[in-house]
Amino acid sequence: MRIIAGDWRGRKLVAPPGDLTRPTADRTRETLFNMLASRVGSFYGLSVVDLFAGSGALGLEALSRGAASCLFVEQDARAVEAIRKNIETLDARARSVVQQGSVLSLSPAKAAHDVIFLDPPYDTGAGHVALDRLARLGWIGPATWVALETGAKEEGALRAFDIIAERKTGKAKITLLRLAA
Repeated sequence: MRIIAGDWRGRKLVAPPGDLTRPTADRTRETLFNMLASRVGSFYGLSVVDLFAGSGALGLEALSRGAASCLFVEQDARAVEAIRKNIETLDARARSVVQQGSVLSLSPAKAAHDVIFLDPPYDTGAGHVALDRLARLGWIGPATWVALETGAKEEGALRAFDIIAERKTGKAKITLLRLAA
């Protein structure tokens, strides 16, 4: 697993041991960032959140491309350890915050973020539940881009959101969302 583009292009990342996390494949990550870049433009200066963070690859990719900050949220202790190691290796401590805990236990946000990545366990519906909660707690605003990765066959109601784009890549489906107007 490597950073695809930006300042840290080609740098290796470690994944948490075991099979409790499923790191986003490089090809899927590349597709996701191409989808976002064509809409967001530059990541420079953006506030990013990486939920169900696993190794932190999505947030670190955004930081590599110029994001100002990233909050990584992950409940598995081994995954949190991998995130911290990746942040240390890339010298990204100044722009990173790691929070161990459930995405569903997040408190109200102080402000909406620019980009939110959600990569929950496939076929659990956890991403849809988290989206509803994040919208109610102010994490997602009218200008926020949300990238949800689910299993390719996973369906679910996305109340309060408009689907802007959707792509299937192997076993994954990437959905870009915005709050409904």
